Amino acid sequence: MSARTFEVPPHRPAVSAETVEEEHDRLLFDVFAKACPSRQVLEHATGRWGILALSALLDGTYRFNALRRRVAGVSEKMLAQTLQALERDGFVRREARPTIPPHVEYSLTDLGREVAEKLVELIRLTETRMPEVLAAQESYDRAKGR
Repeated sequence: MSARTFEVPPHRPAVSAETVEEEHDRLLFDVFAKACPSRQVLEHATGRWGILALSALLDGTYRFNALRRRVAGVSEKMLAQTLQALERDGFVRREARPTIPPHVEYSLTDLGREVAEKLVELIRLTETRMPEVLAAQESYDRAKGR
């Protein structure tokens, strides 16, 4: 694509066609819009098992059962569904190894790694601030007579 510029009023600088197109593309997706597909992707990544699977995979490649052990409490069915959704969204790579017996390995794509790094920041913040969260919960429960 050629680097064209658009005429704009004198109080604004000229912008390239690429900048306009990038801004337009960015505005096509709004997680606050009811029908925006980014909502489902966000749900996959930040859901109970998605956030844990992605953050575990940040440590490296896992076989299914090893990942299931790492993400304690997840059922085989839920982990399989979660990994399929994350693979479909482009976050997880599934590689079937042609061995006897065959086995499958899961790892992060570049996009998945970027997302997982952000999620790990949220996990660390949550873990660090848990004393305050627990105090807030206790205060709330006391006020509600629980």
